[in-house]
Amino acid sequence: MDPVDALIAAWRAELPEALGPASELSKRVMLLSARLERATRELLPGLGLTVAGFDIIVSLRRGGPPYRLKPAELARSLVMSSGGTTNVLHQLVARGVVRRVPDPDDARSTWIELTDEGLELARTAVLANTAAHEKVFAEAGQDAVDAAANALRAVFPSA
Repeated sequence: MDPVDALIAAWRAELPEALGPASELSKRVMLLSARLERATRELLPGLGLTVAGFDIIVSLRRGGPPYRLKPAELARSLVMSSGGTTNVLHQLVARGVVRRVPDPDDARSTWIELTDEGLELARTAVLANTAAHEKVFAEAGQDAVDAAANALRAVFPSA
C-alpha cells in the first residue's frame, strides 16, 4: 500500500464520504509534483543554479532566438517579484550566462539575453532535468506514463 492508499483507507474507515476520487487524484498529483520538484532541486547545485536561475535561463531558451525577454516579462511569466527577479539576474549576469542589452526603442529599458555560455547551460540544464524526471517515472513504464499524461489532459484540459 502506498502513502496515498494508506491515507485514503484511513479516511474511509473514519469518514467514508470525506475522500472521493477527486481527493485521491489531488493527493497523487501533489505527491508526484513534490517528487519531480525534489529531482529538479537535487540536480541544480551541480549546475551552479538555483531554482529561480534555472527558471530564468530555461524561459529565455524556450522563447527561441534571440533568446531574450524584458525583465518584467520574465517576472510575470515566472510569477516572481520584480525585486526577486532583479537579484537573480544580477547573479546570472555576474556569472556570464545572461547579459543586459539596451533596448534601442526605449532608452529606459533593457533586454535580458542569454550569452553563448547561458545558451549551453540552459541546454544542459533542460536535458538534465528531463533525465531526472524520466528517472522518477522509470518504474511505471512508458505506456503508464503516456496513459497518465493523457488522463490528466482530459481531467485538466487548460493546463
